[in-house]
Amino acid sequence: MTLRNTSHPAKSGPEELVPSRYAVKIGEIDVLVVSDGVLPLPTKMLGYNADPTEHAAWLNDMFLPPDAFDWALNVVVVRSGEQTILIDAGLGLDPALNLPRAGQLIKRLEAAGIDLGSVTDVVLTHMHMDHVGGLIVDGVKERLRPDLRIHVAAAEVKFWESPDFTHVNMPPGFPDALRAAAKRFAEDYRSNLRTFDDEHEVAPGVVVSRTGGHTPGHSVVRVASGKDRLMFAGDAVFAVGFEHPEWYNGFEHDPEEAARVRVRLLRELAETGELLVATHMPFPSVGHVAVDGNHFRWVPVFWDY
Repeated sequence: MTLRNTSHPAKSGPEELVPSRYAVKIGEIDVLVVSDGVLPLPTKMLGYNADPTEHAAWLNDMFLPPDAFDWALNVVVVRSGEQTILIDAGLGLDPALNLPRAGQLIKRLEAAGIDLGSVTDVVLTHMHMDHVGGLIVDGVKERLRPDLRIHVAAAEVKFWESPDFTHVNMPPGFPDALRAAAKRFAEDYRSNLRTFDDEHEVAPGVVVSRTGGHTPGHSVVRVASGKDRLMFAGDAVFAVGFEHPEWYNGFEHDPEEAARVRVRLLRELAETGELLVATHMPFPSVGHVAVDGNHFRWVPVFWDY
């Protein structure tokens, strides 16, 4: 991925032996998937409404442990014309939750040669802590442009003024941490917010659309140039959602609506054949969706390197 007005890439150290970024060309638009690290979470978070036997069988079929596994955290940088767009901002830092393997975005952007001051726009799929946290790390705001535009659904901003957690199934500590992160983000960046109702073109070929479900203002970002298409689906799709789109995720504030959104988006992706990237799919999370009977199948792309 080539980005003008950026610093030179930093040298990778031993901690970067595993790749943390992956570039994709969508027509004339550059897309870079960047890993913010991983979140170790209980396996019951994926499909807490599932039959326990079926749930255990799925984990076994996927060679995953029965109790907890690492959720990927993917962020995307898009370059369209003169705009450099950061889609979501990772976890940041919350020592109370003891998640030291996440919150890597800032140093990994630097390693990719992306100067924070070159970012013209930020698009937030929603305001959960693992999507806004990187923006509230001490010292980050001072490195961003004062005229930075942050695009987020108006319904999302409204929701976090008094968030409803009655339908979630989160580990202890997460609701309080999510409330605190969203509140601080809104306070720190209120003058930078550019809200939209249903859909907004952020840059040529880059459109954000509200889906709701996961949160009231949850949105996806579609990137299109020439014949190429890619969707960044945020938290609408998880690894278990292809075979079992009806299984609820513990972080969904409206799980029934989230399941309907998931099926609708997966059908769209299967019909169009466009690429999918999602926050919590295994890095680099670039692949296609195929129909598999009454459900779906994830088809990762072959890495281009």
